[in-house]
Amino acid sequence: MARPRNRLPKSDPDSGIEDVPLLILEWLGEQGISALIRFDAQRPRTPWTFTAAGGALLHPIRNDAASADKCLNNGLALMRKQGINVPF
Repeated sequence: MARPRNRLPKSDPDSGIEDVPLLILEWLGEQGISALIRFDAQRPRTPWTFTAAGGALLHPIRNDAASADKCLNNGLALMRKQGINVPF
């Protein structure tokens, strides 16, 4: 039987995907902060971007990095400088 088109596969809880970045994004949303982590293949040196704005942030932040880990960690450090302490 053919697989239905335009349907996402069911998530696999044992897939090994880290939950922490998703928890961080969810927590930020609960604080009224819009946030995004993105990969752009057109920028091979720094393809990862983290942005956040709104809520209690005084100024929007943006961080570009070579890895997702560095990008998110640097973005959270920029948020701490504005008084946002993410509890993860």
